[in-house]
Amino acid sequence: MSVTTFQPNDDFRDTISTVDAEGKRVWLYPKKPSGPLYRARKWISYGLLALLFVGPWLRFRELPLLMLNLPERKFIIFGQIFWPQDFFILLVGALAFLLFIILFTIVYGRIFCGWVCPQTIFLEFVFRRIEYWLEGDSPQQKALDRADWTWNKIWRKTTKHALFLLISFLIANTFLAYIIGSDALVKIITDPLTAHLGGLTSMVVFTGVFYSVFARFREQVCTIACPYGRLQGVLLDKDSLVVAYDYKRGEPREKLRKNQERTAGDCIDCYQCVQVCPTGIDIRNGAQQLECTNCTACIDACNNIMAMVDLPKGLIRHASENDIANGTKFRLTGRMKALSGVLVLLLAGLTFLLVSRSNVEATVLRTPGQLFQKTERGTISNLYNISVINKTNHPYPITLKVLEPAGGTIALVGKDGLTLPAQGLTEGVFFAELPKSALHATNQKIRIGVFSGGQLITETNTKFLGPPQ
Repeated sequence: MSVTTFQPNDDFRDTISTVDAEGKRVWLYPKKPSGPLYRARKWISYGLLALLFVGPWLRFRELPLLMLNLPERKFIIFGQIFWPQDFFILLVGALAFLLFIILFTIVYGRIFCGWVCPQTIFLEFVFRRIEYWLEGDSPQQKALDRADWTWNKIWRKTTKHALFLLISFLIANTFLAYIIGSDALVKIITDPLTAHLGGLTSMVVFTGVFYSVFARFREQVCTIACPYGRLQGVLLDKDSLVVAYDYKRGEPREKLRKNQERTAGDCIDCYQCVQVCPTGIDIRNGAQQLECTNCTACIDACNNIMAMVDLPKGLIRHASENDIANGTKFRLTGRMKALSGVLVLLLAGLTFLLVSRSNVEATVLRTPGQLFQKTERGTISNLYNISVINKTNHPYPITLKVLEPAGGTIALVGKDGLTLPAQGLTEGVFFAELPKSALHATNQKIRIGVFSGGQLITETNTKFLGPPQ
């Protein structure tokens, strides 16, 4: 039996870039990027950061612009309140969003990771910029970490980590405001600490989590923890638009030497694309690498070098694998078109559900264990429990009427009327009476209407139990 022996190849990478041969963490010192794409990312990131921190304080129709109150199962999105009864709408929205991510990744690769992802934005445009400000660029950071603990190193490191903790605390408070609302957050801050020990403990824990992520864990979130990064292997194909190295133009690589006639490819093997990479990869090893977030830092670095050596830009650029291999232009494939069609249908369905959604929802059920009663007036009555939910920010005085069949009446038990509070619910018990002439079956459907100010605001169906016909 013959045995095939494989010779090791130093250019083949079978481990992630942040782990050495002994399995230890390789700490990255990415060089500060520069270029038009980096400037565009910077301003987009600052805009998204401003929106994130201002968001909990914005109001639309007297309600928070966005609040995801999981403990109370109440969600406010653009001034619309969603309760557990609206779960199916949120489910359709989540499916549409998931499909959008899949479609976007298939077509445009992982641009979301490099340009919009909160992890990337906070790490690259907040925490690392503080490092560049206090410790300098990549060589200075390496030298500072290797240096002895002098006063210069102590004050720089202390200031950096103090700022990291402060920003982590602000991030934790901001995310808490999206959960409980800015008003509740202000109350927690202004009340004595002993009144909210549980909330304070949560804030300390989440501050520690954010600090650990951005001060130590860093790019490992993208390569180890993030499920979206792991899914790219099954979402991307050779037609996906990714950050790619044009190996046909760049190979073979060769250092640039003065007064030498160049016969190699355009890649001068300067390693600038590797030095600026926030996840430590060499984009020349292939476009669809696990760690690549499509941040485009390597594109700016390569274009800067190409301009300096008087070679055409675009050696590293946005392209698909087929674009590089075949010299073809980007095009939409049949799979992309099919997914786009499904996405349009999902969005249309979601829009219809949002437009047709009622601001008030009522549930009427016959009281368990109760039979029908015959009244002195010769009518038949049933006892019901009603629950009415208000999805708006305005209270309603409400009355109940039998809409169908005709001739029915309603009498509340123990109350003169019902008031529906803002963002709340009201419950009650009532008797519904129908004349015998309106009964055509032992168990027939009746329609109950909920009115406010003489206007029908919602209706619901239930069953009415009567004597045998």
